[in-house]
Amino acid sequence: MIQSMTGYAAASAESPRGRLSLELRSVNARFLDLQFRVAEELRALEPFLREAIGARLSRGKVDCRLFVAGADESQRAQRLDPAALARLRALAGEAKKAFPESPGLRIADVLRWPGVATEPPLDEEKLRESAAALCRRALDELVAARAREGAKLAASVLERTGAMRARLEQVRPLLPEAVVAYRAKLAERLKEALGSADEERIRAEVALFAAKSDVDEEIERLDVHLGEVERVLKHGGTVGKRLDFIAQELNREANTLASKAASQPIAECALELKLLIEQIREQAQNIE
Repeated sequence: MIQSMTGYAAASAESPRGRLSLELRSVNARFLDLQFRVAEELRALEPFLREAIGARLSRGKVDCRLFVAGADESQRAQRLDPAALARLRALAGEAKKAFPESPGLRIADVLRWPGVATEPPLDEEKLRESAAALCRRALDELVAARAREGAKLAASVLERTGAMRARLEQVRPLLPEAVVAYRAKLAERLKEALGSADEERIRAEVALFAAKSDVDEEIERLDVHLGEVERVLKHGGTVGKRLDFIAQELNREANTLASKAASQPIAECALELKLLIEQIREQAQNIE
């Protein structure tokens, strides 16, 4: 299966701290680059999220956002801490002795005192289980989205390899005729340049330059590289970097074909191949 590096997923679930929400966004990158935006009270879950995402994805820049949706401090169950109340009472007594004319503490003052009203301890294990289930759901959705996009990218690359094969088949019959025409044209120019020079030398020079214009080898290597592209896509997996490398090799052969082109149709073919190869490279850079 071919996967793109572009995708989005979101999921939410109830937890001991309220409704957890997780968002995952991924774009193309050379390696796996994880960026986290996690609510401070959930910071302890970041290592777990990093491990879970790394186990499912191998490339791409992934932004992970985890937060408690709609968390409201006023709606959380709270209780009074007897120890904190005792400390506050003792401090209030000492303050009353120092300032006997001052009014006593009001209930509102007591409730606002740090540490007096506390939340009951949370079950961290249940929170972790909720986050794990949420992460699995979001990752399943993200991987499915990347797979759908990857299938489109693979089809696009195969379409272009097919177009390149068709173009090579069109130009292949023209090669012998192009070489013959190139030799004749070159011989004529040499005769004009060398005047009454030895015919044997002219034939030797023509043979040498004609050999340099032979592109059969480049055509064959292009065929081999196109076959490798098709094989890699069929095999699937993490193939983006390999496809990018093959595209570079295809471009190298197309450049050589253009430099050795013995006729206008071959030169036009090389230019079209280069355009198709560049499109393949652009698609390969989005494949995991």
